[in-house]
Amino acid sequence: MLTSIADGLLCCLLGKTPNAVGPLDSVESDDGYTFLEVKPGRILRIRHNIPKRPEFPEEPEPAEERGTVRCKRRITLYRNGQLLIENLGDAVRSELLQCHNASGDANGTVELEMSDATGIPGKDGAAAAPGKRRKRKAKKVVSIDCKKRITSCKGTHGDVVLFFIHGVGGSLDIWKEQLEFFSKLGYEVVAPDLAGHGCSSAPPVAAAYTFYALAEDMRAVFKRYAKKRNILIGHSYGVSFCTFLAHEYPELVHKVIMINGGGPTALEPSLCSIFNLPPCVLHCLSPCLAWSFLKAGFARQGAKEKQLLKEGNAFNVSSFVLRAMMSGQYWPEGDEVYHAELAVPVLLVHGMHDKFVPVEEDQRMAEILLIAFLKVIDEGSHMVMLECPDTVNTLLHEFVLWEPDTAAGDTK
Repeated sequence: MLTSIADGLLCCLLGKTPNAVGPLDSVESDDGYTFLEVKPGRILRIRHNIPKRPEFPEEPEPAEERGTVRCKRRITLYRNGQLLIENLGDAVRSELLQCHNASGDANGTVELEMSDATGIPGKDGAAAAPGKRRKRKAKKVVSIDCKKRITSCKGTHGDVVLFFIHGVGGSLDIWKEQLEFFSKLGYEVVAPDLAGHGCSSAPPVAAAYTFYALAEDMRAVFKRYAKKRNILIGHSYGVSFCTFLAHEYPELVHKVIMINGGGPTALEPSLCSIFNLPPCVLHCLSPCLAWSFLKAGFARQGAKEKQLLKEGNAFNVSSFVLRAMMSGQYWPEGDEVYHAELAVPVLLVHGMHDKFVPVEEDQRMAEILLIAFLKVIDEGSHMVMLECPDTVNTLLHEFVLWEPDTAAGDTK
């Protein structure tokens, strides 16, 4: 055990992942890192900053109806692939940095074709009443009817925790600017390294990097640190884990922020991908892959961006882990119906120059979600939190503080 602890701390100092890690519950170091054992031999490095607050931190105002909205919608999936979403609850408005509520009229009907691999169709607008069309058979009908209180979350509130989850090839270091920004404002923040990334342990089997295995890791981290009001911030693949947690714990997840996360489609690994090549070949191609990531992940490719990539410890994983991560992205449950069931407010942030995720995918996501706001940052790309940290920090903070004007007092 002492060897495992030493290896973990050495990894934190040298930026290298140990090959073998023994059993460990959790070890907290003086620099704010925790090594948490989520399963025997499976250890994650976590950045956990707890602000110094008074003995009795400020609690949110007890006004019962303030910020309460009625979330009511009916979701019908027909056998021909059409998706009918009827929003029947309260309208939610916001002036959040000129963000637009992409879900449109709250009491409206939206009819969409289920997206497929060939493309993502746009919003079809208000659909005619189903009774005037040819009768269709419903494959699945989901009804949502609940009241949700959405409140402003301040750094002085002791029941608020912000979780930051990175994507493939990243590490918790990509959130450096965000972690420092919110920590200085008094927020409690939690940011893990995914398995095989950063200074977390790297199991030598591909099954350790499937979506379900990583999702269970995030569940363990969430259950360990969650409080009453939790805000999930995900980037790229990390958005899928945020969606999973929001679906699993609707009473605990207060808000979600999705940064360049893509459309609301079920995950399925590509059969014709460069990442299907043997690990030894990928290792030889790693310089080309790193250059390609720099070109596609940043709006500019200068010395500053190369330094940001290095400091963020991004795309610095073994070829085996990278291959296993890409081939393990199988999550058939995470389709449009799954996303449409979420009753949590969501902020979508998109870097306009992102070559990995087209803006149409985030627009599609905004159409599907019940309460969604889409913000496009013109100067950013896929790694927008590194390229435009001040803009991203301001946007995230305003959404964290945001609460809807609509009250549920007059909702029957």
